[in-house]
Amino acid sequence: MGQVTIYLDDTTAKRLRTAASAGRTPVSAWIAGIIRERLSGQWPEKVRSLAGTWKDLPDAEQIRRSRGKDIPRERI
Repeated sequence: MGQVTIYLDDTTAKRLRTAASAGRTPVSAWIAGIIRERLSGQWPEKVRSLAGTWKDLPDAEQIRRSRGKDIPRERI
């Protein structure tokens, strides 16, 4: 397992400890979770859970149907 040393100003360090404590997790585990989330290449669960929230917003299939047909592409 790798180790990383980071330097934080006092205000940021205090906010970090508060956030980790609220999640009942050690600071290093809290930071590792944030890094994993950012490197996953997916939207965070909080964002994905918003799908379908706005009833008047068209879904992906409706958007695709509303677009015109592609024109034939030139051969290269």
